[in-house]
Amino acid sequence: MNVGEFLLVSVLAVPALGALAVAATPRDRAARIVGTVAAALTLVAAASLVAGRNAAWSTYAPQDAAGAVRPWHSIDLPWVPGLELRFHLGVDGISWPLVVLTALLTLLCCGYSLWRVPGGGDGRALVALLLVVEVGILGTFLAFDLVLFFLFFEVVLLPMYAIIVGWGGDGTDPAALDARRRAGRKFALYTLFGSVLLLVGVYVVVAAAGTADIVALTGGTELSRTTQLAAFTLLALAFAVKSPLWPLHSWLPDAHTQAPTVGSVLLAGVLLKMGTYGLIRVAVGVAPEGARWAAPVLGVLAVAAILIGSLVCLAQSELKRLIAYSSVGHMGFVLLGVATLTATGIQAALIGNVAHGIITGLLFFLAGAIKDRTHTGALSELSGLRETAPRLSGLLAFAAVASLGLPGLAGFWGEAFAVVAAVESGGALWTTLAVLAAIGGALTAAYLLRLLRRVTHGEPSPAVAALGPKLAGAELVAWAPLVLLALAVGLAPTLVLGVAEAPVEALVGVVAR
Repeated sequence: MNVGEFLLVSVLAVPALGALAVAATPRDRAARIVGTVAAALTLVAAASLVAGRNAAWSTYAPQDAAGAVRPWHSIDLPWVPGLELRFHLGVDGISWPLVVLTALLTLLCCGYSLWRVPGGGDGRALVALLLVVEVGILGTFLAFDLVLFFLFFEVVLLPMYAIIVGWGGDGTDPAALDARRRAGRKFALYTLFGSVLLLVGVYVVVAAAGTADIVALTGGTELSRTTQLAAFTLLALAFAVKSPLWPLHSWLPDAHTQAPTVGSVLLAGVLLKMGTYGLIRVAVGVAPEGARWAAPVLGVLAVAAILIGSLVCLAQSELKRLIAYSSVGHMGFVLLGVATLTATGIQAALIGNVAHGIITGLLFFLAGAIKDRTHTGALSELSGLRETAPRLSGLLAFAAVASLGLPGLAGFWGEAFAVVAAVESGGALWTTLAVLAAIGGALTAAYLLRLLRRVTHGEPSPAVAALGPKLAGAELVAWAPLVLLALAVGLAPTLVLGVAEAPVEALVGVVAR
């Protein structure tokens, strides 16, 4: 086993073993420390995957027969020989930024749990579940076998449901418990619906092609046009539920509103990206004819998500629900980039994914801090924050302007490139969609500036006037990396775009055939 294979296995094995170690540690705080150490080691392994990529490119030809860039590192072992299933993992420039983002956010959430356990519950169980969720998300990004991809995709469901139901909500009274149970059930049912579609789509592809290897399947050369159309429809619907994309998004606001802070950070930061990543890697890569056929419909749905998400945010009166609905609009820009099927559009989707994870993760950390101190998320009860908590108010303002796409911050590139890609696609439809998406960007700025005016300006409301303790060191440690990354990606987008350039060009070459 070479270094690359060792790192790939370590990225999954360390959090899995960490979850077992946390469960076996009897003392609650000691268990949380063990979980945080495991998350830190996972981040080191994930970041190290970028090492040696140039050597990998010199070892392998830039493209294989199907036109797909080979992974930087891969491991391909027999898993269930009788069913021809293989344990095939790999990483390249499309997946690596999301792998690192997942590892970082999990570490920040585990570290945050050292300071505060939501609801005063069992912190040991919460950290163990966070690590299990991390295994599922990382496995989804690393799997190069469709069956393995599906299994990792499903690992996330039960632990995230448990996090929402076990540590979410406001209080322990029967009404609060019922609300978070409803949100958990809604999350589980929607996800199961998407899982059924994904399973059927995987079966259609594997049965027709005779292989589950994603590298071999890229380009759809083994599939007829009819099979590609059917497979893309099933896969796109499955990933739309997870992302979530309009109109299959209604589980998201309830899940975010009821989830604890760390649950919302992981849910918005990386769990939603499983859907958009699957759309790019699996749906578009495996069924390119289906992608070309559905591209106009995807573009229309993307713009509808941008506009509807923004308009709903303008009417929202609860902080976490507003941030949750904002994800619908931001994922709309990601879908618009994918729908163009151009290198610019796919790059916009990839950097939009990463930027959304960074910024929305920060927004949910801040929303949780505000709600924990004031015991309310109603915007009407949160005025005057800058008068009593100027540092918290300043961080909220930074995150909001990053989310609205201010040039120089991470949120700008994904939205701008998605609109540019639509314009470059040409034709009346794509030009119209580009204009409407740009209007949606203006509406995004409107609802986020409205949020800041309602929360940070004016006379302090009673809840804000009685604001709790000042910012804790643990909070600043958890938030600082996200602030720095929002600046770094905004000022140097090549951190994401540079590593993704080669595989994106190869994927677009396949789709354009």
